[in-house]
Amino acid sequence: MMFFKKNNTGVAERTVIPRKHRVWRIVLFFLVLLLLAGGVFVWKTGFTLNKISQGNANIFGSLLNSLPGVEKKLSGEDAGRVNILLLGMRGEGVEGGGLLADTIMVLSIHPKTDDTDTSRVSLISIPRDTYVTVPGRNEQRKINAVYALGEERALHKGGIEDMRTIVGEVTGLDIPYAITLNFQGFKDLVNAVGGVTVHLDQPFEEGVQFRGLTARCDLVRYTVPSGNVEVKKGTRRNGSVYYRHYDLCFEKKTTVAISEMECGGDFKLPAGDNALDGDKALCYVRSRDATSDFARARRQQDVINLIRTKALSLGTLTDFSKINTILDSLGNNVSTNMEAWEMKRLFDVYQKMGEVKINQKVLEDSEEGLLYAPAQKPESGYILLPRGDNYDRIHELFQNSLNQ
Repeated sequence: MMFFKKNNTGVAERTVIPRKHRVWRIVLFFLVLLLLAGGVFVWKTGFTLNKISQGNANIFGSLLNSLPGVEKKLSGEDAGRVNILLLGMRGEGVEGGGLLADTIMVLSIHPKTDDTDTSRVSLISIPRDTYVTVPGRNEQRKINAVYALGEERALHKGGIEDMRTIVGEVTGLDIPYAITLNFQGFKDLVNAVGGVTVHLDQPFEEGVQFRGLTARCDLVRYTVPSGNVEVKKGTRRNGSVYYRHYDLCFEKKTTVAISEMECGGDFKLPAGDNALDGDKALCYVRSRDATSDFARARRQQDVINLIRTKALSLGTLTDFSKINTILDSLGNNVSTNMEAWEMKRLFDVYQKMGEVKINQKVLEDSEEGLLYAPAQKPESGYILLPRGDNYDRIHELFQNSLNQ
């Protein structure tokens, strides 16, 4: 290679670049090109991640892990199991227990390793009333309170950390990742895929839960059981402590205007196919008083599957840029401890899985279930404990969830 330059007399002279220097310039050119390409990915995904990450967006690390030839795997991927904790709640600053994690699910993925291997996925729900010892505290609470208490300890960090810890104890699994989604984020997600269609063999109605405030049942004014309990703590003359439990009821004729009630006060769906937008889907997956918390968890799992199926039909789950756009639109309604490269890696793992049936399960208190409700209730009211008063059988369930 050669180029011309002028000498001191103004005459153009030919200058020959040594071959060795030319090779290094070509290498440097392509290296810069690769860095720019990686930088574009990091900027695009990093911008989104900064909105949803709990302070863990490592831009430099994401850049290195995005370069061609550099492959870093997810935690648990080599062992054949990637565990992700999914949490649903009202949302920070929302009245009515905004940071109580009333939806708790563990998503486990066995990535396909070769053509002879089969991808497997399980999704198991843990009831919000499961009674646990709060990490870092010498006290027992319902598991749905652990996130809120963790946020009190360390804002925008402690909630996910403590929930990963306690769910790890309950399941016997290592839970490296967690994703939280609030009510608004759920509605946005459903709307982003154009809604979902729920098929019902029988009509569905929740005529109690959304009707307004409750008070102690007096069989006159407050007559409709809410399923919730008020616990009153007292002290006897001898100094001993006692607890009284009062059932709570909704008012017979509520004074709250229908327009102000959640889900219209009386949420109904007819038998057959029902097209649900974000608002209606949220009402459907929140309903529990007319059925149970276990039935609600099953509906939540079914709707998650419907969202996944709809997203597949639209090609959303085969295009990372579309996923990134959805995450960007969710903004502050989603939170995770995953970094940009981990999210991209999870997408790549999913792409290789193909169509897979999800093994769904809800921990419950039925005769075949692994939980029970003790007759003697503590101050917290209704709670659930593991049968045998240990987590051995629950650990076994989770350990084998990908083998079914």
